[in-house]
Amino acid sequence: MVLTGNCRVLAGLALLVTAAGNKCPGSSAFLHHASNHVTVTAQANCSDVMAEMEARVAGIASGAWHDPHNRGTYSLLSQGDAELNFQRVTSNKKYTDKLTFTFVDFPQGVCKISGCSESQVFSIGDASTNYCNLRMLYCGSSEGCKPVQKDFAVEESAEHPSLGAGKDPTACLAV
Repeated sequence: MVLTGNCRVLAGLALLVTAAGNKCPGSSAFLHHASNHVTVTAQANCSDVMAEMEARVAGIASGAWHDPHNRGTYSLLSQGDAELNFQRVTSNKKYTDKLTFTFVDFPQGVCKISGCSESQVFSIGDASTNYCNLRMLYCGSSEGCKPVQKDFAVEESAEHPSLGAGKDPTACLAV
């Protein structure tokens, strides 16, 4: 089978999304650590999605936003043209998780988001924390979240929690 024209472009984009979508921040935890990986489509361009995520994280210090999942504290570790890396520390300062998001723009203002959150200590059950770490940075008002700059519709197409990790969206809005 020979791919030509648009088929070749679409196949290349699919490969790019798949390759970008497998990126996780890593963990030095001994043995097992809880994690979650999500794939999300946002009805916005990726620069707006990335700006909203950064605004939420910056909003913690200014009081413009708080983490609805038990008031954790996020910080931006690094950023690239199509990647953001964050850290989230629980409100009791006991646990740290690292997050990596990658972004691919598609036509008509659609952004494909791939996110991965990993606990940095030995853990199995996480009460959906790694899932919520990710979700709280992209969810919109229709999901009960409070955007800072841009509100856009999102659709989660895949969630992949590790053994013992949860993926309950109702757990994310527990202050």
